Amino acid sequence: MRTPADGIPPIIAVDRGAAIPLHQQISTGFRSAILRRTLLPGQRVPSSRTLATELSISRIPVLGAYAELIAEGYFEGRGGSGTFISRSLPEPPKPRQRPFPRSGGALSGPRPLAQRAGLVPAREIHPWMRGWGAFGLHQPAIEGFPFKAWSSLAARHSRNPRATLLHRLDSLGSERLRQAVCAYLRTARSVRCEPQQIMIVSGSQQALDICARALCDPGTPVWVEEPGYWLARSAFLSAGARLVPVPVDGEGLDVAAGIEACRNARVAHVTPSHQFPLGATLSPARRLRLLEWAQRSGAWIVEDDYDGEFRYESAPVASLQGLDQNSRVIYIGTLSKVLFPSLRLGYMVIPADILEAFTAIRCAMDIAPTYLSQEVLADFLCEGHFGRHIRRMRSLYRERRTQLVAALAEHFGAGLEIHGADAGLHLTATWTRGEPDREVATRAARDGMWLWPLSPSYVGDAPRPGLILGYGSTAAAAIPQAVRQLRNLFPPAAKGRAR
Repeated sequence: MRTPADGIPPIIAVDRGAAIPLHQQISTGFRSAILRRTLLPGQRVPSSRTLATELSISRIPVLGAYAELIAEGYFEGRGGSGTFISRSLPEPPKPRQRPFPRSGGALSGPRPLAQRAGLVPAREIHPWMRGWGAFGLHQPAIEGFPFKAWSSLAARHSRNPRATLLHRLDSLGSERLRQAVCAYLRTARSVRCEPQQIMIVSGSQQALDICARALCDPGTPVWVEEPGYWLARSAFLSAGARLVPVPVDGEGLDVAAGIEACRNARVAHVTPSHQFPLGATLSPARRLRLLEWAQRSGAWIVEDDYDGEFRYESAPVASLQGLDQNSRVIYIGTLSKVLFPSLRLGYMVIPADILEAFTAIRCAMDIAPTYLSQEVLADFLCEGHFGRHIRRMRSLYRERRTQLVAALAEHFGAGLEIHGADAGLHLTATWTRGEPDREVATRAARDGMWLWPLSPSYVGDAPRPGLILGYGSTAAAAIPQAVRQLRNLFPPAAKGRAR
């Protein structure tokens, strides 16, 4: 197997004034690197000419060292391919593992961290977070992505990159992509924007982090949906904000409850098109009341439109930002759910009067987004691939959603209440009492199912257990069997319990 270090000269020190011949110094250096596992079996070593140039010596001692290492079995030559670390070397004994030191104070004295480093709970990798497949959350149908078209566009920009784009570092992102995103948002999401208001970001999480840094001081009260998106909470906690959980019901965020809990909050984070995780759509009356509250109190609304493209029982819902007459809404969108997660591209629409502050923060974070993926995505949008992909995926996800709802009804009956099945790539199933959702999710992971428990979505105690079931990455034909597996994780008495 090739490694990232194939053919790269290792660090070998040679001393021309030493009594030891140069070829022995080189061979000793290679042996030590191999025994330390710095160089691995099957890894290519640099040509004798390359290493001689690197060490600024004649090629003759390098050739001598290579011949010696081949004779001893450390190197092997492959005709026409080069010289490699021998694959037949025995595995060295593994060193005894020592416990990882959680605190190095005794080793090196005080090791201070910023207070904000302790504000966010340590990230735990739970069993249900480790796999790809049945019920995985935020997992789109990768097999439906038009990789041929994407690869062609990527090759086009890789073969003929424009020097001006390679040198340009614009913290807002590619102008071509911002224009394409602007046209899409105006048409598909009823967002009121101009290209110069749009910032291309590394996914919605970076957008949330920028919002938190720009809008929050230590102790700043922030409304968050209860239950809500845990990574949004982490972004605001990392800025020192004080979270104010606001309950969610069938009409979305309960604005009146938020005002009663903290009228003077500076920020409200909402998912109005498809509330995460319960799936409600923020009602028109609450949208207007939320905008009125923000204007009266001088607050900001962060609209997280993470999967607004996918609705199955009605036309897409217009954005909250499009109703805003006072530029109080910062709109966030992501392409990870629509295209593929590792793309890590999203966008923000920022009110003009605070754009400079947001741009300065972005520049301090990572200067600018990467060039190539932006240019490819701009063409993907402008040439119609994006629109066609959305239409195909909407039909595919509707079929998978319908199959999942039917299978849950067949195998659980009234034992589960379904929430948010009209849109998005997931639905949530709750029950009144009995099995703790974390235990169910842990058992499911042992069976190769990657459903998420509902309870971690709450700041406080969850009023009832539940499961967040993604269906984007599971074929419709495989869903009934997956639901049968899920049913078997519950005790018999829990399978038909009325809600």
